[in-house]
Amino acid sequence: MPADTATRPRRLKRITIELLIIVLLLGATCYWLLFIRATNGELTFENKLLIPHQLFGTVVDGRRQFHLTVAEGSREFFPGKQTPTAGVNGPFLGPTVRLRRGEDVDLIVQNNLDEITTMHWHGMHVPARMDGTPHQKIEPGESWTASFPVDQQAAPLWYHPHPHGSTGRHVYRGVAGLMWIDDDNSNALDLPKTYGVDDIPIVLQDRLFDDDGAFRFARNQGAVYGNTMLINGTYNPFLQVESRRIRFRLLNGSNARIYYIGFDDNREFHQIATDGGFLETPLQTNRVILAPGERAEILVDFSDGAEVVLKSYPEAGFLRTITSFFWGIGTGNLQLLKIVPRPTNRASHALPERLNTISRIDPSLAAKTRPMVLAGPRQGGRGGRGGRLQNIQQRITRNLAALQGERGQGGRGGRGGRGGPPINGKTMDMARIDEVVRLGDIEIWEVHNRGGQPHPFHLHPVQFQILDRNGQPSTSADLGWKDTVLVPPGDLVRIIMAFDRYADPQVPYMYHCHILEHEDNGMMGQFLVVEEPEQLSLITGKTTVVTFITGVQCGHCYEHARLFDEVLRENDINLVVITPESDPDQERVAALSSSLISDTSGKWAGWFGMAHTGPAHGTVLLDATGEVVWKSTAPEPYMDVHHLVNRAKNLPGR
Repeated sequence: MPADTATRPRRLKRITIELLIIVLLLGATCYWLLFIRATNGELTFENKLLIPHQLFGTVVDGRRQFHLTVAEGSREFFPGKQTPTAGVNGPFLGPTVRLRRGEDVDLIVQNNLDEITTMHWHGMHVPARMDGTPHQKIEPGESWTASFPVDQQAAPLWYHPHPHGSTGRHVYRGVAGLMWIDDDNSNALDLPKTYGVDDIPIVLQDRLFDDDGAFRFARNQGAVYGNTMLINGTYNPFLQVESRRIRFRLLNGSNARIYYIGFDDNREFHQIATDGGFLETPLQTNRVILAPGERAEILVDFSDGAEVVLKSYPEAGFLRTITSFFWGIGTGNLQLLKIVPRPTNRASHALPERLNTISRIDPSLAAKTRPMVLAGPRQGGRGGRGGRLQNIQQRITRNLAALQGERGQGGRGGRGGRGGPPINGKTMDMARIDEVVRLGDIEIWEVHNRGGQPHPFHLHPVQFQILDRNGQPSTSADLGWKDTVLVPPGDLVRIIMAFDRYADPQVPYMYHCHILEHEDNGMMGQFLVVEEPEQLSLITGKTTVVTFITGVQCGHCYEHARLFDEVLRENDINLVVITPESDPDQERVAALSSSLISDTSGKWAGWFGMAHTGPAHGTVLLDATGEVVWKSTAPEPYMDVHHLVNRAKNLPGR
């Protein structure tokens, strides 16, 4: 047998073993890079954690007043380097605003920036005009006051700007703060309550820094992710606590990053609250997932005296972790805060057996189920005469909105960006109402993520309950009250809530993704909460056209109403004309055979979602059940009455 033939099996065996070793080494290296190595593993934890000061306000004429000043500043995060920042009542971040249920409050916000801002009370039940949305602009040098009663249970809320197109940039600079509500139940519970000692606020934020120490606002995969962690605005922080049970109130204040919170020794702890308040009983766990905007409260027992690091784990799933790593946004394996227990003679608080009573909302009581498709296909504008006309009208509306100053908020015009992921196929338009909710209704919203990224869905101004995820009933922390819910790619999450307060026919609330750059680029919609208008029976039980005019004194408006009155009457189609005039010309009114309603409060306009910055004219076709089957809004009246007649005659039941 030739020598090379005899040695060939040995060479193949050696090569196979060497290849196997290489594969194993590569696998071990990849696993270490993805799941073991902390992105910021160089921390030495030498800076004492900053604790935001508390703001209790002052009582003036029976109302508790708080003064919040938004201004530019600077902060030394790294020795010898000053970072330009912005904050509230200070250079970076803001005070913890302490509210108590049952009080009436005035939150007075002074804008000392050189650009428009707003201030949104994230998680608060407030009237739409007090919500601090993009519609409540605060001009440079001006102030704005939000006044409302505090009427919700104890909860860890927060506040941040909401100017459309630049929310992410404002929060990134440091304009945000905590807002905690106390009530009789929270006061009665045997929980740690000494602020900054055993009741610790934790604001998690990631940042990118330039070499000179300045913040770098750089998008990656459509959002801003940092590689440097700031906890309460502190880099490389440690916290000394007593060796007993400590309460942490956690906020994900980052623009886009999701955190999988735990400790580096994998110790277990108890979650006691979600966004909207206490859970019913403490939940034993070793992880808390926090998407941007979400909050949680946890109790951690440090009686063993061991030093431990609060961290974020790479637990987004194997494929997403790999994708994130190669996208350059990291694995999420981050060190956050070193906890250094010290001996104490004080006894630890006992773990409460019960925290709260949460009444589950009965889904059978829901008046409506609304689809909320995140990052799905965009709505087309084609498909017939009506679609083309509405496209033209929408373009006119957006141009008018831009001329009226909507570009002042972030330079993106009325629409707010063309490139962002849509909701229900549409991106944000400041002049468009997307949904109309009736005051007093319970609704189910089906939030379906059809994109490739996770989206935290936030809804103003209510707390909701999660019914199920992908058909599986809620468990664990999902049983708590929420205002922001993380929806992973492909998932369908159903939420239920009651809209039992604060109707406004003109000023909308928002719903949006709380990845701030997604929101700024248009992943947001608007909805009105409205009361049922008087004389609603005029449009039910029959095919009806409702048309909105600026007034019978307006020549072309009156001719429009006369034309519709004549043609629709001939075709046995009901017509209702809506005017904002309080005292319309009675001679002209008498010339119309149709009903004319003076809508001075805007209830009718709000009922059909034609409010706020929208166009002055609108025409709506309703079937016999009162459902809208066609709608046109534009600066000028819709005049093609024969097109409407043809549509009406094709409706079922005609």
